[in-house]
Amino acid sequence: MVKVSFTVMFLAGVFADWLRMHGFLKVAVATDDPRHKGFAPLDDHFEAVYINHIYRKSSDVVNRPICSVPASVMRLKDRYTDDNGWTQKFTGTETEVINMGSYNYLGFSHNDGPCAEEAARYIDMYGLHIGSTRHERGNHVVHDQIEKCVAHYLGVEAAICFPMGFGTNSMNIPSLVDKGSLILSDELNHASLVLGCRVSGATVKVFKHNDALDCEKKLRNALCHPSPKTGKPFNKILIVIEGIYSMEGTIVDLPEFIRIKKKYRAYLFLDEAHSVGALGPTGKGVVEYWGCNARDVDVMMGTLTKSFAAAGGYMGGTKEFQAVIDHIRRSSAGPCYGASMSPPIVAQVLSSMKVMCGEDGTTIGARKAVQLLRNSRYFRRRLKQMGFLIYGHEDSPVVPLMTFYITKVVEFSRRTLKYNIGLVAVGFPATPLTKARVRFCLSADHTKEQLDYWIGWKPGLIFMNGRAVSETAAQPEPVGRVYERLRST
Repeated sequence: MVKVSFTVMFLAGVFADWLRMHGFLKVAVATDDPRHKGFAPLDDHFEAVYINHIYRKSSDVVNRPICSVPASVMRLKDRYTDDNGWTQKFTGTETEVINMGSYNYLGFSHNDGPCAEEAARYIDMYGLHIGSTRHERGNHVVHDQIEKCVAHYLGVEAAICFPMGFGTNSMNIPSLVDKGSLILSDELNHASLVLGCRVSGATVKVFKHNDALDCEKKLRNALCHPSPKTGKPFNKILIVIEGIYSMEGTIVDLPEFIRIKKKYRAYLFLDEAHSVGALGPTGKGVVEYWGCNARDVDVMMGTLTKSFAAAGGYMGGTKEFQAVIDHIRRSSAGPCYGASMSPPIVAQVLSSMKVMCGEDGTTIGARKAVQLLRNSRYFRRRLKQMGFLIYGHEDSPVVPLMTFYITKVVEFSRRTLKYNIGLVAVGFPATPLTKARVRFCLSADHTKEQLDYWIGWKPGLIFMNGRAVSETAAQPEPVGRVYERLRST
């Protein structure tokens, strides 16, 4: 039915455009801006129909600007449009909302407290910015500090940091493989991973989402033939996966991929952008969550943007990985041409990681990890009781609520904003046409009262799903017992 709905919407849009073009229909819609008349089109006909009849009409629910710290409660700038969605203008007012859309997993995105104070102290000592690349005058003592801290936090011997999370993947994967290599990539990998794999020139085989058996099948079949680009056997095999998939809420089946990696002597590249800080008893990511050995993952990549409320990314590994780091420093476009990380950003990462490791003399870090898991399980359970279709693992703080229809996700976002709830509505091209969804990102800062307010038994939300609330859903395993079990493995 979803596909039928989109087909009807598309055909109606095409027919309306034809009537409008021939003067039979004069209705104010989000057609091309008159100022662009005479210019060559930048999109094909399908894209034009989608943009004019869907995206422009729903432009109020995307790119909403915030005007406060993105904590569990934040403020949005109110907007309106008077040109059919081409532009959004500010009304001059603001709306305070419960923030359910930011990647503030551990609740470190505050402008006060020990992390903010440490960042301010680094500004006083070192200034705001280095002003050069690390290959020139930008290699600062703070960069050595953060790389040692990241390696210590991950439980590995070596690490390298970059100022941009997206670039950590897209700029550095081409330094790890070449046209004689084979890459096995999950079909739902992030765009940064996809771009890095394409730029590398390696042969890429895509396997089903989080399906280790399909990965092994594709790998085995590929090894039966030489590289199509060199005519020789593959010189390297790289399996590329994520810890938590940001649109699905799936936690990777890491033990199985480690088994395959060892069996075929491949290399394993793990992107922990959404899982580091968000999983495990001390927030050390999916490796700790599964109780695996960090030495079994050849390249541990992650971002500092989300759980640690900073910016940038990192790559870490065993002592032998130091040679790879030296190679990346010499040959990757990221370190060669990218700006250095600024001192206050480094301070934010250092202080937040110390909190999570308990090196600040408190148990705040451990409590944050447990609270995030508690919030994730509780919120998922309550949504399922309301009859919503929820994707992902029950321990994942990324909670996709499926609406499938793009019209429903737009109305969902508008209606929740009326209840002072800010969330992320996702549709094409970020997802397939028929798989629109609302994505919640939970935080350790969210209180039970805030989550209950969202759930809140609002008639509007229940009406959106058309189902009654059940009070008899199965209870999950207690959070404390989960992490006790993980610690014992």
